[in-house]
Amino acid sequence: MDRLEEQIAHLMRAVDDLSDTVARQDKEIATLTRRVEMLMRREAEREADSGSAAPFGNERPPHY
Repeated sequence: MDRLEEQIAHLMRAVDDLSDTVARQDKEIATLTRRVEMLMRREAEREADSGSAAPFGNERPPHY
């Protein structure tokens, strides 16, 4: 019985640790998502202001 109680205590500790990790990562992902969206808007505004489009990897070069 003592062994089972120890295992349960260990598992509960592991679950709590994982829960904390997931909560921290969720906040970090939300922050990074907001930053990426901000950068995307900023780049779109910069591109619209300059009138030139950035080259994309799937576009053919002009000499084709």
